[in-house]
Amino acid sequence: MNKNKSLIKQITGSREASLVIVLIVLVAVISIMSPSFLSPTNISQIFRNNALTMLMALGMLCVMLTAGIDISITSTLAFAGMIIGLLQKYDVIHNTFLLFIIGTLIGAICGVINGLIISKGKVAPIICTMGAMYIWRGMAYVISNNAWASGADVSGFSDFGKEGSIGPYVILVIAYVIFFVVMKWTKFGRKIYAVGSNEEAARISGINVERTKISVYAIMGLLAGLAGVLSVSIYASAQPNMQYGKEMDVIAACVIGGVSMNGGRGSVVGTFLGALIIAIIAKALPLVGIDAIAQNLVKGVIILVVVVLNVITQRVMDKQALSRREM
Repeated sequence: MNKNKSLIKQITGSREASLVIVLIVLVAVISIMSPSFLSPTNISQIFRNNALTMLMALGMLCVMLTAGIDISITSTLAFAGMIIGLLQKYDVIHNTFLLFIIGTLIGAICGVINGLIISKGKVAPIICTMGAMYIWRGMAYVISNNAWASGADVSGFSDFGKEGSIGPYVILVIAYVIFFVVMKWTKFGRKIYAVGSNEEAARISGINVERTKISVYAIMGLLAGLAGVLSVSIYASAQPNMQYGKEMDVIAACVIGGVSMNGGRGSVVGTFLGALIIAIIAKALPLVGIDAIAQNLVKGVIILVVVVLNVITQRVMDKQALSRREM
């Protein structure tokens, strides 16, 4: 009996374990309703079609750990992606590696600008990135000049992300491994957590808070730029309205994964599980026959339920931690 209680405590006392349980239940229910859901093709499409959200969720994790937020990420993605598409459309550059470098640098510059305004200018993250959201999306429309890069324009480059290519999966795996190591075992990772947990205490302990904030927004921009390049490759086109409104999915993935909006709490594993839940929901709703009009409603309800479960889990963890201190 005591062993059972201990097991229950361990499960309820871990956000990641709770998310795994939610994931198993979700997949089981969907598989019953749609037996073909777990086919290799569907699983491959889940990761390929949501690679951009999964990638940007890592950057959003860093930003939210410092108690910030960035709602300009899909606009940065569109701006970087549009430049990459036009470079190919007008036969300027066709080298895949160079295009990835250029798009990533463009995103990083956008992120640094956000970070400077937020950290040096003391502008609230939501206000700064809301302005940036309109600026970068507007820039994407301006440089496109009512044109877009078609599949023919990016034909060679699209081979990297086409159906059956391992390119997007390789990028995802490398990104998650790097971030797991950085956030768990490096001084920079500890600084991010420290700034989000208590900014003033972090400053007193010698951490350069402004530099850390600039760094996390630069990382977010870098990943958004990388996602922009990847988007052009996966969908074989570049348009100014790429991934419009999808920043909410990225934020939702982090929140579902247990990242605190108040900063200082969250993990790479939790973020991955949160992004995977979002990806599975997006793939499953059409498969189980839910009407397109009702899909956002159902998606919202599922997200809300998972977030509430996360909150309950966190309260259990806090209560257990308090009990151990009292003992």
